[in-house]
Amino acid sequence: MTEKADLLVALDTVRDPELDEPVTTLGFVSSCSVSAAGDAQVRLRLPTYFCAPNFAFLMAADAYDAVSAVAGVRHAEGLLEDHFASDAINAGVAARSGFVQSFDGLAAGELDELRTTFVRKAVLAGTDRVCRPLLAAGRTTDDLAELTLGDVPPSDDLDRLRARRAELGLPAGDDSWLLVDVVTGVGIGAEALPLHLRRARLTRVNIEGNSSICGGMLRHRYASPGQGEMQEVR
Repeated sequence: MTEKADLLVALDTVRDPELDEPVTTLGFVSSCSVSAAGDAQVRLRLPTYFCAPNFAFLMAADAYDAVSAVAGVRHAEGLLEDHFASDAINAGVAARSGFVQSFDGLAAGELDELRTTFVRKAVLAGTDRVCRPLLAAGRTTDDLAELTLGDVPPSDDLDRLRARRAELGLPAGDDSWLLVDVVTGVGIGAEALPLHLRRARLTRVNIEGNSSICGGMLRHRYASPGQGEMQEVR
């Protein structure tokens, strides 16, 4: 029989596109449940009433898809709570309408390009997370230009970087260059390397700063932790 824990495992794969963190870890899952018959319901909450509707739609749609794919779930319902566009988003996700139809007359296009933009930012941020320990250990920037992913010591950050690169179709094998252009996948040459590393660092700092702000606003808005939330994050 499908259990709540199975839903939370599935929801761990759903990320806030801007923060590149699971909605569970961020505390965005206010509740989830599944009946003995396989009827599942997930409720999401966000840090503010005015969180960007495109980001909210992506998370709500991804959560619906993730829960629907869990073995034993015969029907899924996803509900976004306490958001100015909750009605439009919930109706659109339930009908599988897409973003444009859900916001008829207000949306210029679907969200594939937006999703890609944020995965590229996640790759840049991940690059900085992987490179900083190498530089701290005495590697030079010239050294980094010659490294492949297989040359880097194993770590969670490296696994995460590989996964994000694979999402974009960028090289992610052991023989792939550590430093690549996030659009073309071409290795970064020595001359372009300093600028690339500065962009990576700035992107990471920006994402982590936004994550901290969102976490603070969520804790101010809601007293209780989210379902599946890491307590140390609070």
